[in-house]
Amino acid sequence: MFHLHHPENSLYTFLLCLLLFIPFPVFAADTAPFSDNTPMSNQQNTVMPLKPDIWSSGVGEGFRKGTDVLGVSIGGTYDLRLGSEEQHNFALISVTYGRMIGNVKGEGKWYRGNWEHVMELFGGAEVNEKKRAIVGLTTHVRYNFATGTRFVPYADIGFGVSLTEIREPDLGAAFQFNEQGIIGVNYFVKDNMSIDFAIRWIHISSAGLSNPNKSVNPVGCFLGVNWFF
Repeated sequence: MFHLHHPENSLYTFLLCLLLFIPFPVFAADTAPFSDNTPMSNQQNTVMPLKPDIWSSGVGEGFRKGTDVLGVSIGGTYDLRLGSEEQHNFALISVTYGRMIGNVKGEGKWYRGNWEHVMELFGGAEVNEKKRAIVGLTTHVRYNFATGTRFVPYADIGFGVSLTEIREPDLGAAFQFNEQGIIGVNYFVKDNMSIDFAIRWIHISSAGLSNPNKSVNPVGCFLGVNWFF
């Protein structure tokens, strides 16, 4: 049975566990030793920032097939009350892993870009009076637009499962489904690292497996960091 006696403590423990497993990037330079007979000019050109081969033809021009993405973001949501009787506002943390599933599509078109498959683990708790927890696992399909700049916008839809402490009068059981719609943009501060800003809508309901099933529908803003490799 999914039940947390102290939701705030459980949330802090959940966030701490996630952070322990988030790999932090290490940015280094190529420091291969120089031979004694290497000219000084060649030695100076040898020290270059690491530039992963993730782009098809330059930053913002679309990703190569098989490029991996690891991300973490935090955000807050506000319940739109589309059917629910109570207010369900959340503070959430999200960890994602994605992979580009093809090369650049739509060459010469306004929609030129890449399809990406993303897996997400998210969790958090309500920030209103009852502070009930939620965790979820969601699979997403994302399209990244190739703009030719360091700004790479994207659109995303997702579907997954959740466990929550929210009950009557809006939900009737711990097990729920979650559907998501996201629009966002990555700004690449480095060739392989971006700051991610997204607006996300989440729908939580049981698809009629339990009653009541009035659904929870929060929308909110998320800020995160993505690493590409």
